[in-house]
Amino acid sequence: MCQVEEDYNGLECNQEKITVPTLNRKCMKCKEGTAVLIIRVNDAFCRSCFKEYFIHKFRAMLGKNRVIFPQEKVLLAVSGGTASCSMLSQVQEGLSREAPKKLRFVPGIIYIDDGGACGRSAEERQRSNALLKSIFTETGFTYFIVSLEQVFSLPTSVLVPGTSDPDPSNPSYKQAVDQYIKEKQTLTEENVASAVAQLNIEDSAYSPEHKLALERLFSSMKTLTAKEDMLQTLRQHLILHIARENGYSKVMMGDSCSRLAVKLLSNIALGRGAALASDTGFSDPRYGDVVIVRPMRDYSSKEIAFYSRMFNVPSVFISGLDTKTHDKASIQRLTESFVTNLQFDFPSTVSTIYRTSEKLHTVMPPQSQTAEPASKCLLCLCTLDTKVDKASAFHATLVSEQLSQIKLQDPSLDAPAQSAEQCCTEGQGCGPGGCCSSNRLPSHQDLKTLLCYSCRLTIKDMVATNTLPPYIITEAEKRQKRSQMKMEISEYLLEDDEEDGGTAAL
Repeated sequence: MCQVEEDYNGLECNQEKITVPTLNRKCMKCKEGTAVLIIRVNDAFCRSCFKEYFIHKFRAMLGKNRVIFPQEKVLLAVSGGTASCSMLSQVQEGLSREAPKKLRFVPGIIYIDDGGACGRSAEERQRSNALLKSIFTETGFTYFIVSLEQVFSLPTSVLVPGTSDPDPSNPSYKQAVDQYIKEKQTLTEENVASAVAQLNIEDSAYSPEHKLALERLFSSMKTLTAKEDMLQTLRQHLILHIARENGYSKVMMGDSCSRLAVKLLSNIALGRGAALASDTGFSDPRYGDVVIVRPMRDYSSKEIAFYSRMFNVPSVFISGLDTKTHDKASIQRLTESFVTNLQFDFPSTVSTIYRTSEKLHTVMPPQSQTAEPASKCLLCLCTLDTKVDKASAFHATLVSEQLSQIKLQDPSLDAPAQSAEQCCTEGQGCGPGGCCSSNRLPSHQDLKTLLCYSCRLTIKDMVATNTLPPYIITEAEKRQKRSQMKMEISEYLLEDDEEDGGTAAL
């Protein structure tokens, strides 16, 4: 058992003191050059060996998983931070002529300008967009700078998972590589330069109505935890829409090992335990036709910071929702502070949490690939974790919540209920927005059946659900009507086992 006043570095623990590394230490790889940095206790690298080590780790992550096929369009999600900009630098390095084993996919860049949700002024947003535009232009890749306000013009098809059937022209990774080598179709600078002409920076413009709608949405949330979760969801929807609209089948995220360790613990606290494998794994196939990959998940924040500083990787600091907030402002911020402080005293904290996340796998039923959208969460598009037995912990939490909401009977509250019941029974109708209206906006209780447990907590922190983007409300109404229709005709439908039995009897 851990003691409060226990001295872990003292003689009571019988631990050997860790020797402080000297400045004249040699590189652990080449054994010749003088080490310029020490990643861990015994991992000292010189400048050239560290660069080779950093590049090799990125290539090994892509080569080991074999998710990205040759000639496939890949969208790089860049936020301006050091991790995503280092990922962009590695893709540039892999596509250069000097690379021994060149990358074979066609990259594109996307940046989501979330200044409207984070409270940044128009001048700050223009300044950061100009800096990122100069970085993206130097790469020669197609890039998209999209404002978060555009989520209010997204179609409802964003919330419908696409098909994940394999392409018949690329049945396997090996055959795709063989076909690529046979045809000798390599990326050239002319092909990449021609793709830049597709860029239209004016696409990032937004209307004042959308700006006000975004401000109303985030002002209706009572906690910073819900705001950060909603921001992540909306950003993911916008990236998914841009990827589908422009033919990108893969999206690269710049999540580092340190970031994923914080994300794993915070998601457990937020009730997203069922989706940990998708949220922290290398690939996330929840969207079907667009797969999220995380090639930077083996890098710690320390390695990325050293690489960016030593090799002048350009990055832009952009303030977020949790900038200049205290440690207890949100669950995500508290978890980050906890992991960071624990990592300072125990250097194996992040790696231990990260190795645990590597062992997580999602158990997918056979029919999950062709499951209807109603079986997916309305916001995060993960498989619903609320359809469980009565002996589950979720059901116990639900019963406890229902019991806590029971109030004493008040005679003054009976009159409106009776009038509403009389209106429904007599068929008089309640008018637009009433209890009998079919086009009324979904309430907190209506949305609960369409959300996973974590997203229910996010919606619960909202004052009103009518501030959500129109595509979410429209899809919610569509799923509710479909579920109601299915209940009405359920007695006329045959179950699968009954149908098989009848066929066998015939």
